[in-house]
Amino acid sequence: TYKRASLLFRDMDRLARIVNDPDRPVQFIYAGKAHPHDGGGQDLIKRIVEISQMPQFTGKVLFLENYDIELAKRLIQGVDIWLNTPTRPLEASGTSGEKAVMNGTIHFSVLDGWWVEGYRAYAGWALPKKRSFTNQELQNDVDAETIYNMLEYEIIPAYYSADEEGVPVEWISHIKNTMVKIAPEFTMRRMLDDYIDRYYLKLWPRSKYFKANNFEKAKEMASWKNTMRQEWDNIEVLNYSFEQPNDNVYHSGHDYRAEIALNIKKIPKENVGVEFVFTQLNKDGEYEFVDSQEFKLVSGKNGKCLYRANLVPEKAGTFFYGIRIYPKHKDLPHKQDFYLLRWID
Repeated sequence: TYKRASLLFRDMDRLARIVNDPDRPVQFIYAGKAHPHDGGGQDLIKRIVEISQMPQFTGKVLFLENYDIELAKRLIQGVDIWLNTPTRPLEASGTSGEKAVMNGTIHFSVLDGWWVEGYRAYAGWALPKKRSFTNQELQNDVDAETIYNMLEYEIIPAYYSADEEGVPVEWISHIKNTMVKIAPEFTMRRMLDDYIDRYYLKLWPRSKYFKANNFEKAKEMASWKNTMRQEWDNIEVLNYSFEQPNDNVYHSGHDYRAEIALNIKKIPKENVGVEFVFTQLNKDGEYEFVDSQEFKLVSGKNGKCLYRANLVPEKAGTFFYGIRIYPKHKDLPHKQDFYLLRWID
């Protein structure tokens, strides 16, 4: 249901005017299947079928049953534009749109999934990536209005406008740009190159490292993680101080100092990290990550460790901060590899 298949039907009267324009008729074709246990998806399909049978939409809104690979091939080769309206940011990829582009079909979608990377100006159309409202019903209204406007004032005119020889120049330009600027970036070769360069070649030395000597390092890492899980909740915050500016307004070039003392008990001091995390409110009132800075370990004895940080902002502004403790190990590929984390109030 995150695909919002019924988004076109938010304003039935306006949609009817669009599809029944005698000079520029439009037809929408739906195809798909709902999982046997997906009641919401089944209800959507039922609604589409009901609308397709209304007099004003007969022959204008169609639903094709028994969707399969063969039907997908025919659709991809035959349609003029591929419309995708997922709820941001739930689209994992949208591979049907990628396949459509390979066949010269112009794409029209929310900037989500593959279209965030794939979209190029004058090679298809896009709805904005950012939401206007947190309320989904309001967002649906805005997106539906945007789709109607883009169809009426950009997409449909581009399709029907032709030069003196009857050639829809702007539409064909979109097709050519799609094939030249987008399609080459989403080939099987590109996918394999990405996997090899970004993952396999980097993981190969790590794989050999952990497999050596009968998986010695792998066993050590498993043992270390188990110990950390047992000891993590025993960490105590003894005290901390931070020269926090008034109203969270930071000045560039100013030196802000922070200090925190922990009792990490049985955990080796090199296995505990402390860092600042800074965020800032965006125009939508949401917190966005700005930067992080690690504290330096100043001293550590008998489990009691002292950490300090000196912050010298490059830019002034209003920022919000948090301090978090996280596990460290030279063989962890990144912080997200181990779930343990603790925020300091």
